[in-house]
Amino acid sequence: MTTTQNPASSAAADAPPPPGAALSSPDKIAELADQLSKCADEIHERVMKEIRSYGGGPVPEKVQDSARALFDDEVLLRQRANSLYADAAAFIVKGLGKPQANLVKLTADAAEKIRKIGVIGEVTGLVGGLLALAGAAATGQPVTILAAIEKIDKHGKALDALKPKPPAKPA
Repeated sequence: MTTTQNPASSAAADAPPPPGAALSSPDKIAELADQLSKCADEIHERVMKEIRSYGGGPVPEKVQDSARALFDDEVLLRQRANSLYADAAAFIVKGLGKPQANLVKLTADAAEKIRKIGVIGEVTGLVGGLLALAGAAATGQPVTILAAIEKIDKHGKALDALKPKPPAKPA
């Protein structure tokens, strides 16, 4: 089956992205890679903090399993960030429709959530979203990237809901 392309939509797809558009230049791709590297750093620090919290004693098997999985995710996230650095010019995305500042804020918030998470296993969905974003950015496909952004946002909100609310002040 062949499809014909609308000349107007083709021209729109070939038009340069607006100046603040996410992932629209090699510098913006590298900025995302920087943020993903920071998230990997936070994953590493959080897992090490969890392991050290047992004071040299035995670490429960469930925690060990979570730690191993997160270390694997950390390595994969670093590999994907390094790929973005290396091939930034090839990964420019047109038509994403999101400002770069929103993408940077989303990934910075994710790194902060990783740093502060209470139970290490609760962060796996968020890390999965970061991995999806890192992989999606390399595809250049806005739909895939937007799905990854949505996953990060969803898991970030779920983690926010787990935080205890401060007690209400009496009136």
